[in-house]
Order: sequence, then C-alpha cells, then structure tokens
Amino acid sequence: MTNRKPVVAANWKMNGNRQLVDNAVQSIAKQSELKNNLDVVISPPATLFSYLDSAKKTYNSDVILAAQNISEFEQGAITGELSVHHVKEMGCQWVICGHSERRSLFGERSSVTAQKVLQAKKQGLKPIICVGETAEEYEAGKTYSRLTAQIEAIFNLGGEQAFTDSIVAYEPVWAVGTGKAASPELAQEIHHFIRGMIRAMSPVTAASVRILYGGSVTPDNAAALFSQPDIDGGLIGAASLVPEKFIKICQAAMVD
Repeated sequence: MTNRKPVVAANWKMNGNRQLVDNAVQSIAKQSELKNNLDVVISPPATLFSYLDSAKKTYNSDVILAAQNISEFEQGAITGELSVHHVKEMGCQWVICGHSERRSLFGERSSVTAQKVLQAKKQGLKPIICVGETAEEYEAGKTYSRLTAQIEAIFNLGGEQAFTDSIVAYEPVWAVGTGKAASPELAQEIHHFIRGMIRAMSPVTAASVRILYGGSVTPDNAAALFSQPDIDGGLIGAASLVPEKFIKICQAAMVD
C-alpha cells in the first residue's frame, strides 16, 4: 500500500446482535495500534445502528458506523426503505452503495447505485462504492467492460466529484462468500485498472481514492492482498462476524 490510510470495513449483512456489537467494539478498542493508523468500519443491520453508536462511546472506540444500503430517494411513500437522513440520524457516517448482493438479489441497476452515491454525498456521508463482475462475466472475459459500465454510470451522473473523498470496493461476485478469493496478483491488476479509470477523470482523485478488495478475505490471505500497491484494505463479510479474525485482518492492513 501507499501513504493512503488503509480501511477495513465489516459488512455483517443480515447477521449479528447486541452481543456481537459489544464483543467487536470492545475488541477493537483494546487494539491501541489501530487508532490513527487505520479506518475501522462496521456495517451492521439497521436495528443495531443506535446500539453500536452507543457502544462506541461506552468503549471509547473510533469505529466508524456504516449503513449497508440507502434508498435512492430522499423521502416519500416508499415502504420499508431507509433514506440517507434516517441512517445519518442514527449515527452512520459511511454507507455501502451497490453491494453485489443488492445488484444480484434485488436487481439494483448501476444507474440506481449512482443515485444512492449522490444521495450519500449530498448529505455528507462517505459512500463505499461497490463494483464487480459475476462468475459468468469473469469466465467470458467481460470483467473490464463490466467495471467500466458500473464506474461510468456513477461518473455520468455525478462527475468526478462523485469519487472525491469516496471509497471504492472491488468485489468479484464469484469470490463473495465462496471461500475462493482472487489471487493478490489478479486483484492488484483489477485495482490498478479501476484507479486508471478514475485517473482519466481526475489524477488528483485517483492518487487519493482508497480502493478496497472484498471477496473471501481471511486472516490467512489478508496480508498478501493488502500488500499490493493499489489495494488499500478490505470489505470483509463472513470473517468480520468473528472479532478475533477481524482483528487479525485489521492488523494485516497496517503492515507496510
């Protein structure tokens, strides 16, 4: 990695409870070396937002609270959705936009993800912009065309400002939850491509934007992945549900 501050973000998905919040936040707070050297993010189910926000204060932790999703609309008669105002009011500072499961399970289109990114930016939340290809697209050699379409959808709607002070997460769908992570070499190649696309929009933004890898990251492969020059940390799924594993991944992100 470079002088970009690394990020390790836990995406708990539809898992977790108050006990996990306490265990995770307390465990992170005990690791004094993480402070100031790493942005540690936890994205729990929405029912735990307020409890996690309180736990941060109880354990004097610098954990950043992130929402897993927001509506592309600011308000209205949209049953079951949470607006950016709702998650911000509950203490969220960051928000995941366009996660592969939102795209694959709920049919979220890149144009909708772009709207969510702009909603987050408008209200002062930092978006974690997820991009990635399916197994079919990967096997057909369409990785780069798929990433190009996803990134261009955001740029076309929000311009280069959409990527300023944002996070990008590359998550190959074929690696998410499968136990089969991309090799460090392949992940670096694709991260380099993503940074190159952003460089074409804004060289300054490209140099500073942090690009995370997400897809079966474990304590065993984290160091090799995070040592790549264009990989600035990880978006962690299953391993983030075990505080001991998550701590080891966080520590791996600080190794230069």
